Amino acid sequence: MVEQDDRVPAVPAPRESLPREIHVLAGAAFMIAVGFGLVAPVLPAFVRSFDVGITAASAVISVFAFSRLVFAPLAGSVVGRFGELPVFVWGLAVVAVTTAELAFATAYWQLIALRLVAGIGSTMFTISAVSLLVRIAPPHLRGRATGVWATGFLLGNIGGPLLGGTLAAIDVRAPFLVYAGLLVLVLAVCGRMLRRPARAGTDDGDGAADGGPVPAARFSGALRHRAYRASLIGNFANGWAVFGVRVALVPLMVVETLGREDAFGGVALSVFAVGNAATLLLAGRVADRAGRRPPLIAGLVVSGLATAVLGYVSAPWLFLVLSLVAGLGSGLVNPPLNASVADVIGERASGGPVLAGFQMAADLGAIAGPLVAGALAEGLGYGPAFALTGALSLVAAVVWWRAPETLPGRRG
Repeated sequence: MVEQDDRVPAVPAPRESLPREIHVLAGAAFMIAVGFGLVAPVLPAFVRSFDVGITAASAVISVFAFSRLVFAPLAGSVVGRFGELPVFVWGLAVVAVTTAELAFATAYWQLIALRLVAGIGSTMFTISAVSLLVRIAPPHLRGRATGVWATGFLLGNIGGPLLGGTLAAIDVRAPFLVYAGLLVLVLAVCGRMLRRPARAGTDDGDGAADGGPVPAARFSGALRHRAYRASLIGNFANGWAVFGVRVALVPLMVVETLGREDAFGGVALSVFAVGNAATLLLAGRVADRAGRRPPLIAGLVVSGLATAVLGYVSAPWLFLVLSLVAGLGSGLVNPPLNASVADVIGERASGGPVLAGFQMAADLGAIAGPLVAGALAEGLGYGPAFALTGALSLVAAVVWWRAPETLPGRRG
């Protein structure tokens, strides 16, 4: 059952602060992202050390995303049955154990198996963390809450690779052990702090305050909501552009079209991340005051237009400027998009199945984007590939233009 509560005022008190647990979740997101950033740059080279080809090395990375995609529906049901906090803890434990075991792997098949199981754990803690955030955050502060949480992930992803390269220079297996250690630290600190009541008035005797089982919002019920359908399309376009095409094609275009060194591709991705970080918190505040739709539509339009022309530029400085603009637009999308899904779920229901579907939309985009856009780039050039990517964001903006507002007190 999809529940909404219209009794909450639309505009928060001027100095109202987020619940402490939101900052705990953001800190956990930062630590997890730092650890993932430690591993990501060294994993391909580590796999290649087992005397396998590039395709086999890529498979170790792809199997993680595939595992997340396939297990997401079941993870949503598990969250609904056992509660967010237990699943959050179990998921972190699974990733910690499998990541530590990677450092001691002696065969290629072990790498595949461990990454497959790690993907299951990753889905468990991702869906449970977002579901917990939805129920902890007051409805009129959901934009700010999701913005703070997303910022934690983003900052961790920026800092992690820098430290990962340093550790890899010492020992290529060291980043895996450090990542596992960080996850154990998150388990020890965050697991205990999140057991306390989320906020006054939330606990109605069914275990909701401490992440215990609560009634689960049904995916079929959410799918009847136009805003949720728009969120699925927006997240698909965002996954296609940000987690798929940009990561896969920007480094290649930098070398093959702009004629620059590989390092310039990293600079372009970092510039995009800086733009993203610059607007995340702002987008959350605007979404809580003016509604979810204004920053969402503006962000999709800005990022879509900047991405659509990115493949046609030949000047490196203009490439960086467009990357920055696309990052600014993408940062406007994330908090209100997540907050709108939280509005559809409501604060008295577990969002496991609904959030699982939302996550799968982004995963599908991240998987399909590089394949389709890569084929376009190979056959017609980078221009059409990025133009299609930008067009998807513009389509999502049109869908959201016709979707209803979900901010409590401003619904239409």
